[in-house]
Amino acid sequence: MASCSYSLKPNNMLLPSFCSSFKSRPFLSNAIFSSSSSSLSLLSCSPRLPLIRTSHAHSLSIKASSSSSSTAIADPEGIKVNSVPTKPIEGQKTGTSGLRKKVKVFKQENYLANWIQALFNSLPPEDYKNGHLVLGGDGRYFNKEAAQIIIKIAAGNGVGKIMVGRDGIMSTPAVSAVIRKQKANGGFIMSASHNPGGPEYDWGIKFNYSSGQPAPESITDKIYGNTLSISEIKMADIPDVDLSSLGVTNFGNFSVEVVDPVSDYLELMENVFDFPLIRSLLSRSDFRFVFDAMHAVTGAYAKPIFVEKLGAKPDSILNGVPLEDFGHGHPDPNLTYARDLVAIMYGENGPDFGAASDGDGDRNMILGKGFFVTPSDSVAIIAANAQEAIPYFKSGPKGLARSMPTSGALDRVAEKLKLPFFEVPTGWKFFGNLMDAGKLSVCGEESFGTGSDHIREKDGIWAVLAWLSIVAHRNKDKKPGDKLISVSDVVKAHWATYGRNFFSRYDYEECESEGANKMIGYLRDLVSKSKAGDKYGNYVLQFADDFAYTDPVDGSVASKQGVRFVFTDGSRIIFRLSGTGSAGATVRIYIEQFEPDVSKHEMDAQSALKPLIDLALSVSKLRDFTGREKPTVIT
Repeated sequence: MASCSYSLKPNNMLLPSFCSSFKSRPFLSNAIFSSSSSSLSLLSCSPRLPLIRTSHAHSLSIKASSSSSSTAIADPEGIKVNSVPTKPIEGQKTGTSGLRKKVKVFKQENYLANWIQALFNSLPPEDYKNGHLVLGGDGRYFNKEAAQIIIKIAAGNGVGKIMVGRDGIMSTPAVSAVIRKQKANGGFIMSASHNPGGPEYDWGIKFNYSSGQPAPESITDKIYGNTLSISEIKMADIPDVDLSSLGVTNFGNFSVEVVDPVSDYLELMENVFDFPLIRSLLSRSDFRFVFDAMHAVTGAYAKPIFVEKLGAKPDSILNGVPLEDFGHGHPDPNLTYARDLVAIMYGENGPDFGAASDGDGDRNMILGKGFFVTPSDSVAIIAANAQEAIPYFKSGPKGLARSMPTSGALDRVAEKLKLPFFEVPTGWKFFGNLMDAGKLSVCGEESFGTGSDHIREKDGIWAVLAWLSIVAHRNKDKKPGDKLISVSDVVKAHWATYGRNFFSRYDYEECESEGANKMIGYLRDLVSKSKAGDKYGNYVLQFADDFAYTDPVDGSVASKQGVRFVFTDGSRIIFRLSGTGSAGATVRIYIEQFEPDVSKHEMDAQSALKPLIDLALSVSKLRDFTGREKPTVIT
C-alpha cells in the first residue's frame, strides 16, 4: 500500500487582487485578510454573515490499493487532484434505498471511495461538472469521516460546490427539499435509515437526483457495473473541512458551504401547512403532545419546529439529541422499537397525541391515547382530509398511490374522491416519477413511510404535521372545557365511511439468506401452478402472482416485487424479501382483510387476521425453510 502527500502554496502575486476582489463585495467591505507564503486567511467580517474560509496549505494521506503510487492528473482550477489506484470490491450492489452494509465493511480500504467514484463514472458529466450537490446524513457513526471522503472525491471529479448540513446532519426529506429549493444537481444521503448505528452496526449511502428523488435503477445499475471495473479514484488533495461552523470554504474554484440543516425545510413546511392552526391546538392546556426523535436526526428539527414555531412544551420532545449510536436504540418507529413512547401513550393518563420518527427522518408512527394508527390507515386518512385541513392541497390532490404491500384503504379513498390511483413496487423512486409527471400528490408505504409531492422522499415530520392539522381542524371550534375530537375518533369515523382494512406485517429479521431465498422460490413455483378458484382453507383464490410494474411515465419494468395470493373476499397474503437490511435476509409477510361491518371495526387486528396469518405460515412453510418460530417484529 502506498501513501503520498502534497503541499499546495498559492501564488503570492495573486493575493492582493484576491483580497481586493473580496473586499469589493458589499458584505465584505470591512473584511480583514492575513496572508503568508503558505496560506490566506479571512480574519474578520460582518458577524451577521457566514464566514468565508479559503484554505490552501495542507497534507493529506491517500491510500492506494496497489503497489503503485497515486499520480497527479489534470486539475480543476486551483486544486491538485490525485489518481488513486484501486481495484473492484465485491458486494456493492445498490438496493432500493442505496448501499447498506456494516460500518466495518465501509471502513475497508477504498470501499466507500470506490462506490462514490463509480457513481460519478455513471453520471453524465453535465449532471455534476461545475455543478452543485447537497450532502447530509442522519448523524450516525462514520458519517463525519465519510463526509470528508465524499467531499474530496466530488472536488476531484469537477463538482463546483457542495452544500453540507452542519456536522454533516440533514434529514433525508430535508436533503430532498434543499436539492429542490437550491436547484442543485443532486445530493448524497449518508444513512442506513431505521437500522441501528454505531461501530458494530450499519451505515449506508444513496444518491438523489435533481428533482430530489432517489436515483433510478438505470443509474444504480450503472453504479454497480462500474464498481466491477473501477481502477482509479479521483481524489482532490484538499484538507478536511470544518463541518461544525456555518460558512463557506473555498479551494480554488471548488467550495464547501456548511448550512443550517433546518432552515430550508422549515420554510417549506410553513408553506405547506397552516402553522397558526396547528399552534392553536398545541398551545391548548387540554391537549398534550409528545414526539420521540429516538436520538436520531429529527432531534435537530423537533425543537425548532414543534416547540419554537408551534408552541409545544419543551418537555414534549423525547430523546431529542441526535447520537451516533442512537442511544444504543433501534431508530425504527414501530410498536416494538419505540416501546418507550408506546408505554407513555398506553399508560394511565397518556397524552392525546404521540408520534415518532426514524434514523434519517423519513418514517413516522402516529399514536393517540391508547390507540395505534397503522401506516396504511394513516395515508388513507391524510388523503381523505387533505383538501380541507392542509392549505397545500386546497385545490385537491392530483392523485393517490401506495406500495403494493400496503393495505387497500387508500384505494377506497381514491375511488370515493374519484382520483387517479396507482399501485407501485416498494421504493419511493416509483412515486417520484408519478409526482414529476403531475399525476400524484399523496402516497404511502405500510413500512411507516408517508409523503406528498412537496418533496420526492417520504417525510416523517410532514406526516406528523399532517395529522396535527387534521386534529386541529376537527377541533378548531372547540372551546376550553369542550370534549376534543381525538386521534381514535378521527380513525373510527374514517372506518365508518370507508370500511376497515385489517392489516398486519410480520418481519423475520436476519434470516439465513439461503433458506429465505428457497422459500421465495418455492412460493413462486406455487404461484406458477395456481389458478382462480383454488381453495386455501376457507378462502377461494382470485389470483396469485409475482407482482410486476410497468411505469406509466417512463415505461420501465420492475419484476419479482413480491408474491401475492389474493382471495375472492379481498383478503391478501403477500411475501417479500426486504432490501433494507445490512446482514442476512428479512422475510416480510403482509396479511390483510377488508371488513365493512362497523360493529366489527374495533376487533383486535391480530384476532381478526388469525385465520389468514395461520394460512400464510402454512402456505409458505416458513418454519421449515428458515427455522424461525416467531417474527422479530409485528406491526
